[in-house]
Amino acid sequence: MPVHPSVLQVFVWESIGTAIMILLGAGVVATVVLKQSKGHGGGWLLINMGWGMAVFAGASIAWRSGAHLNPAVTLGLTISNKSPWALVPVYFGAELLGAFVGAVLCWLAFKKNFDAEADHSESVSIFATAPAVRHYGWNTVTEVIATFVLVFWILLSPGLSATDGVASLNVGNAGLGYAAVAFVVLGLGASLGGPTGYAINPARDLGPRVAYALLPIKGKGSADWRYAWVPIVGPLLGGALAGLLFLATRGTLG
Repeated sequence: MPVHPSVLQVFVWESIGTAIMILLGAGVVATVVLKQSKGHGGGWLLINMGWGMAVFAGASIAWRSGAHLNPAVTLGLTISNKSPWALVPVYFGAELLGAFVGAVLCWLAFKKNFDAEADHSESVSIFATAPAVRHYGWNTVTEVIATFVLVFWILLSPGLSATDGVASLNVGNAGLGYAAVAFVVLGLGASLGGPTGYAINPARDLGPRVAYALLPIKGKGSADWRYAWVPIVGPLLGGALAGLLFLATRGTLG
């Protein structure tokens, strides 16, 4: 019988792991974007590397819950029968809460850097994604494709998802599997991040976007709610398609 994490394990560790991931991920963007930061102007590659390491840190912390950290991953694993449907609301809620908390912690860490700048009209980019060329339909397609690659890779990675739930992660050097995920995220950012900023995670985008809307950042601009549905719908579709393809090809994959 597969062993699944408990409701408490999922809620606690998914919240903490996602918060750490967003703290470090939004933190690297703040490091590059804020003019009074020592890393200002570090560029797209630094952001990609920072996000990869953020995923590694968050997942390594959240191994007890299965380290989904992402509703699209949760959906893909559930559709492919690797995680129970009953835990989906718990995963989703914990991931969203953790993402919100991580964004607030990022703001606290960079509080004086935010205060040092008068114009934050575009600072939503520190917290949430935005397209380089706005076209909601095609932006959604980009997010579907990028998320599909991530989730399908996870489904095909024995160290991460060969069995259901936490049991697959509570053996051997599980951290090596998470390091591999970091490289995949880094590659996705370098290869497919240009069009939309590669949200590939509904909670990663929505939680920090809500935090940005609520935080007292002087001179801040819009949270861009018109775009906010794209990094929710696109990744969920990509995760679902990955799960369905995994099921359809299961007999040929061994």
